[in-house]
Parts: sequence; C-alpha cells; structure tokens
Amino acid sequence: MSQFYTSTDHFTIIPAVMLALFGCAILLFDFLIFPDPRQRKYLLIFVALAEGFTGFALYRQTEWLMVNGQTSLTGFGGSVTVDGFGIFFNWIFVIAALIVSVVSYRYLEISGEHHGEYYGLILFAQSGMYFLATGTDLITLFIGLELMALTFYVMVGFLRTDKRSNEAAMKYLLLGAFSSGFLVYGFSLMYGMAGSTKLAAVAEAIRERPLWDPVVFLALATTSVGLLFKISAAPFHMWAPDAYEGAPTTVTAYLAVASKAASIAFLLRIFMGPFLSAKEVWEPILSVVAVLTMTVGNLAAINQTNIKRLLAYSSISHAGYMLLGLVAGNETGLKGIAVYVMVYTFMNLGAFLVVVALRRQNIIGEDLDDIAGLMQKSPGYAVLMLIFLLSLAGIPPTAGFLGKYYIFLALIQTGHFTLAVVATLYVAVAIYYYFKIVRSMFARESTEKAPLATSAGLRLALGVSGVLTLAIGLYPEPFLRMAQTSLLR
Repeated sequence: MSQFYTSTDHFTIIPAVMLALFGCAILLFDFLIFPDPRQRKYLLIFVALAEGFTGFALYRQTEWLMVNGQTSLTGFGGSVTVDGFGIFFNWIFVIAALIVSVVSYRYLEISGEHHGEYYGLILFAQSGMYFLATGTDLITLFIGLELMALTFYVMVGFLRTDKRSNEAAMKYLLLGAFSSGFLVYGFSLMYGMAGSTKLAAVAEAIRERPLWDPVVFLALATTSVGLLFKISAAPFHMWAPDAYEGAPTTVTAYLAVASKAASIAFLLRIFMGPFLSAKEVWEPILSVVAVLTMTVGNLAAINQTNIKRLLAYSSISHAGYMLLGLVAGNETGLKGIAVYVMVYTFMNLGAFLVVVALRRQNIIGEDLDDIAGLMQKSPGYAVLMLIFLLSLAGIPPTAGFLGKYYIFLALIQTGHFTLAVVATLYVAVAIYYYFKIVRSMFARESTEKAPLATSAGLRLALGVSGVLTLAIGLYPEPFLRMAQTSLLR
C-alpha cells in the first residue's frame, strides 16, 4: 500500500479526515453516551475539538509551504492541492462552522428539534467543502460537492414538523440534483477531451482546441449551469429564497456563508483552471449573468417583508458582485473576490444571528414586524444589526465597502466601465431595502414584548462578527495580506 499512498498524500487531506472522524464520533456519542436531550450541549465540545484540530492542521500545512519555499503541495497524484487558495477558504469554513455551532444549541432547543446529528452534519458538510477548495481533479471536486450538498439537503429540512422546512428541503433536493446532472455532463465532456480527470490535463486539452470549438462551448455551458446554481446566480437562483426561508435560521446562516464560499472556490478552480484559455468565450456570458443576478436579487428584495427571504435575495445580488471580480479576471479582481468572501462571511452571519435571537417560544421572529422596536427592546442587538446592514450595503467604514471597492477597482482597471456603473447603481437600490429593516428597528413600536432568545454563545458570536465587520473596514492591511495569499498561481 505504501507505494500508492504516502505520508504526503495523507498530509494533504488531514483536515477533511479530522472533520469526518469527529462527525462520526458525534453520531456515536449522541446515541450511546448522551441520549438525554439536555446533555447534547456537550456535543459542542466535539465541534470545538474538531475545529481546533482542523485549524492546527491548516496551520501546519501553511508552515510546510513557507519552510519549503513552495506555493503548493499536491497529493494523490494531483487530485488534491494544498495552496494558499485552499487554506484561505478553509479558514473561512472553520470560522463559519464554529460560529453556527455555538449559536445553534439555544435555537434548536426552542424549536424542539435539538438532535446530535445536527453537529455531525455541520462537520460532514465542512469536510466536503475542504475538497471543493483544494480539489484539482474532476472526481475529487464532484465528491466534495455532493458530500456538502447532501448534508445541506438534510439540514434544510431539519425541522421535521415544520411544513416550510420540509418543502424547502424537497425543492432544494430536486433542483440541486437537476443542476448536478448538468455539472456531471460538462465534466464528462472535459474528460472526453483530455482523457484525464486532472484539471491541468483538461486545461491543456482545451488550450489546444479552437477558441469556439463546439465541444468546449458545450462543456463550458453545462458546467456553468451547475456552478451558477450552487452560488445562486440568476437565472439559477430560484431555490435560494425558499431554502433560506424554510430552513432553520442557523442552517440558513451556514448555507448562505460557508456553502457559498465553497461554491465560489469551486467556480474559481474551474474558470481560472480548465476554462482560462476560453476567457473570451465566457467573459461576456458571465457579464450578462452578473448583471442579471444583481438585477433579480436587488429588485426582488425590495418588496420582501420576511427578513430571511430579503437576505436571501440580498445574497443572490452579492453573488453577482463576486462574479464581476471573475469577469475582470486580473489580480485585483481575484483579490477582490477573496476580500468579498471574507467580509461577506462576518456581515452576513451577523445579520442572520440577529434573526436567530428573534426566534422565541411560539414566535418565529422572521418578519419586519418581529424586529420592530428592537432599539427599545435590545439596543445592543439593534446597533449590531445596523452595522451588518451598512456593511452589506457597502457603506464605509464597514468591511462591506472594502469588498465592493476592490471589485469596482478591478472593473475600472480592465476597462469594464459600464459594469462598474451598473454595479454602483445597484448599491443605491440595496441601501433602500436594507434600510427598511433599519426603519423597523429604530422608528417603529414593538408589537411583541417577549424578550429575545439570547445566550452567551449568541452574544459572543454576534460580538465577534460585529467587531470583525468594523475592524476589516477600519484597519484592512492584515486582512488584505491574507486575501493576497489566496490568489491562484
């Protein structure tokens, strides 16, 4: 066996293995040791240990690259590549999983659906995300994608007695399977052209073909449909509002942040790898998709009264901004995507965590009426929500401004002036619907006197998200250096 699998191979997948092992341990301990629902809070210890070991493994991988003066380390014959890109995205997954796990206990208790497998599913999904960020083989990427997707199908429908949750999970499952079919067909065409599933071999095969080769175009089109579905870009966004609204709010937060970040990493691996030589073909296509995504996301959000649904359409519009960084395609654009994903993690998580606090016994807490008068009821939460919404809108000095700044700068540097103007105009639209929530919090009287469902974990998670949302905007240098390490080379 040693001639096939080396210590280097194992070193490249240690974080994913750690997550999978701890996920299995949670399932066993939940069944054997913690049958009493009141004891399940101790399963958070396993999540903390899993993320601690994963973080240490990522640190060791970073240290190895620095000590050996290399930009990447490949394993399993080039199927997995550890580089700055993969490490950067995996740190985002670690942070998102930790924050969501910490706030989930209280939320699931109130919902009456606190089960140990929930924490295991978080880790299994993160294990799939690891391969989406580090995979350099079509099969590795697809396995990572399906592992992540299957766990999210279950988590979206985790509230088994809630019809909305069940309906959302079914829609997400059917549409997700449909998009995976397109993705697999595109992958099969790439394999047919290259005779290999390695991204480097596929890139070489596409480079040797004519620019408008019909097989290349078909592979590009079908693969793009699958990838654009995963990041909820229009017109493949229809699953997002229903899934976000129906899922438990903690799952919605994890889906909106970690899943989107993993899908963006997957998309960048494909478009900046195999399809890079066909940039003249896909650049105009992605430009149209990006504008359509921003249009649908921003305009549809205007009339929403459900906060989770409003944030779902907001998330769709943010996918459009990130696509613009790929359209620009220069170093600033790719750095802008990394910065955007980083700041999006904290500001979007923070906004959803405030919605988590609104969930009380017999009160769903997702409508604008539920957040009315929040300033009088809980000034701290209201101020934090204001910070997150300002950041989502891209108002300085919050982190969201930094993300949009680099995207706009990249568009200007590459001569995409029209796209830059359109994207800037949609910022004004976003300000309008975000301030619907602000107006409800600060200018309306509360219709519900019940206290918020707060907890020490929720307060800690909100504090961390709020501080980082401001810190990245006020002192961006260290965070920009982190984003610089994520550039694909």
